[in-house]
Amino acid sequence: MISTPSFSEAWLPGSDGLNFYTRTYNADSSPPRAVVLLVHGFAEHISRYDNILAVWAKRGFTVFAYDQRGFGRTALDPQRSEQSTYGVTSWKEQFADIEWWLKHLKKEYPVQPLFLLGQSMGGGLALAFPTRTQQPPSKETVELLSGVIATSPLLLQTHPVSKLLRWVGGTARFVAPAMTTDAPVAFEDLSHDTAVNEDYAKDPLVMQKGSLQGLHDMLSGGEQLLWYDFQHWPRTLPVLILHGTHDRVTSHKASEEFYNKLTVEDKKLSLYDGGYHELHNEPNGVKEKVIDEIISWVAAHIGTQPGSSKL
Repeated sequence: MISTPSFSEAWLPGSDGLNFYTRTYNADSSPPRAVVLLVHGFAEHISRYDNILAVWAKRGFTVFAYDQRGFGRTALDPQRSEQSTYGVTSWKEQFADIEWWLKHLKKEYPVQPLFLLGQSMGGGLALAFPTRTQQPPSKETVELLSGVIATSPLLLQTHPVSKLLRWVGGTARFVAPAMTTDAPVAFEDLSHDTAVNEDYAKDPLVMQKGSLQGLHDMLSGGEQLLWYDFQHWPRTLPVLILHGTHDRVTSHKASEEFYNKLTVEDKKLSLYDGGYHELHNEPNGVKEKVIDEIISWVAAHIGTQPGSSKL
């Protein structure tokens, strides 16, 4: 059963002083069993996860989430930083932000296991984060993690943008990296829950556009991760990937390929037959099953030492 929201909110500065809108879904029990950092998807924001993350809190887990650089309240709220512009971001900045918040959480919860959870664009970032050969992040930050979870990760699009448009955008980014362009996702492709989809379509915090640099990094970085960077995954870092087989936004076949390429001691791929892009919003008991699976996986890895597999 999905619970009602329960969280604390705060505006916190990131590594470069940019103000981020954040929410902490505090575990009902103290201390929390583990701490999870959530990285949301493209053009959305953390408020869309309220009732889902409340379930984590009721089961003893603390979840910290933030509206990413260039999105949600971090980019649109009156309290935003002056330099914050909607859609303007890059992988380098996003990795630095993830690293910053992981370090922040480790200071706040020095004993609790720490997990990274990403959805869609955030899922691609979560999977790419431990594979960087240049900072950010540092090897020491990656070693803080007890596990990584990616739902519907963006490695490849189900229906890719034309090569010509990719080339034009990729070339133009050298001249105007912060220039924004429309990047629409059909709201009816998100889930089988029409009410959720319609709320997304009317959401004033959702603007489907991104910067040329951000879009290039998101698409090319996912390809690079699938075709090459997977080789740098720490062999002892556990990973869970969930994807719907009818996802018309991100490719579940790419998730399968990535999973099969990983030479990891502890990995799991769960494919949800007929599932759309936002599995956590799918009706008829699917979202509850998804949440149960992720929480159960995290609970099973609480004994995992950061950077090593559970014995």
